[in-house]
Amino acid sequence: MEDFSWPLHLRFFIALGLSFLVGLERECSGMWNKGRVFAGVRTYSLIGIYGFGCAWLFTVNVTWALPVGMLTLSGLVLVGYLAKLKVGHVGWTSEVAALLTFVIGALCLMGDMWVPMALGIVSTFLLSEKAKIETYVEKFDKTEFLAVIKFLLVALIILPVLPNREYFEFNLNPSKIWRIVILVSSVGFVGYFLVKKFGGRVGLWLSGLLGGIVSSTAVSIASGRIARQTPNRRVHALQASILASSIMYLRILALIWFIQPQFLPYIWWKLVILSVVGFILSFVRNGSVPGSGKESVKTLKNPFELKPALIFALLFVILSVGTVLVDKIYGEVGLIVLAFVTGITDIDPFILSLVGQGSLTHTVIISAILVSMMSNTLVKGFYFAFTAKAMYRETFWRFGLWALLHIPLIYLN
Repeated sequence: MEDFSWPLHLRFFIALGLSFLVGLERECSGMWNKGRVFAGVRTYSLIGIYGFGCAWLFTVNVTWALPVGMLTLSGLVLVGYLAKLKVGHVGWTSEVAALLTFVIGALCLMGDMWVPMALGIVSTFLLSEKAKIETYVEKFDKTEFLAVIKFLLVALIILPVLPNREYFEFNLNPSKIWRIVILVSSVGFVGYFLVKKFGGRVGLWLSGLLGGIVSSTAVSIASGRIARQTPNRRVHALQASILASSIMYLRILALIWFIQPQFLPYIWWKLVILSVVGFILSFVRNGSVPGSGKESVKTLKNPFELKPALIFALLFVILSVGTVLVDKIYGEVGLIVLAFVTGITDIDPFILSLVGQGSLTHTVIISAILVSMMSNTLVKGFYFAFTAKAMYRETFWRFGLWALLHIPLIYLN
């Protein structure tokens, strides 16, 4: 739909300004690199005006003007590119920018103004940040690139074709299940890159904090190995493990907020309290300042692979069905027992399947969530103590006290 709130003369000056912006970047780039430029400020400005003029002719029924104008410019760009190749210059970024400037000029008259403005500003940014973008590409390994492609596959290809309806008595919605998989994996994906970028620079403790976004259990195991292999880093390794577990409560809170925000008034303060307790326990008694060394948790795996995503989806379905069956057969007591057992493994699919159950009361759901978290906290303490046996006393009293504090919160409404 056209935006008629922009008068014709203003559209013309915006076309001129955007094309001038692209030309300015191209000419400055040539000066900085002391190289030959395909075109400068004047040429790109003329290309933008040329596109605007062809679009105006098109609107007054000279319909051939726009395609002919584009073909004419393409021919000139091709001639310039071939001439550049003869003298050994490779690359056609400036030529593509010229064609895009023509399109921007035409859209300034024919389309909603946000489209040409977005094209002009984004293209100028991409042109000007060439060196920085190339630096990021060089640091981006093949595994991470494939993980990004897989993320786009499951988010943009698989999700739209899944049916958005509920099946069976368990209310299984394929589209909803897959959206939850994407959400959880995306949170872990962000945490993975944060650990990769900052973990080795900010020290073990902050690496643990960031790692808690991905998997607090993985951090506990990895930190235990660091404590065993590097005795002078034991205290900081234990801090990293507890801090990662503290972040788990906030991560779960964020996921619940995304999926079922109506539960927040009943549970947010409980999870915040448990998270704060974790932060306090990480520094109490030893009185040490978080380590500033370069060692970090390096054993976290990239969470956005197809196999983990499919496993999470399968666990989510199994636990959704299991929750309904246990509630029907054994009632609330059976559900609490299931929550405790599930806490030994990955609690994310269990908690997210719980909050999606419309047949359970919020009191039962919140109690089951806290029980699963209590069980998971005990297990992570066991993982760390078993790996770093020299720290078992410091580990058990912290994680044990932390787990016990879940019990009064279970009964508080």
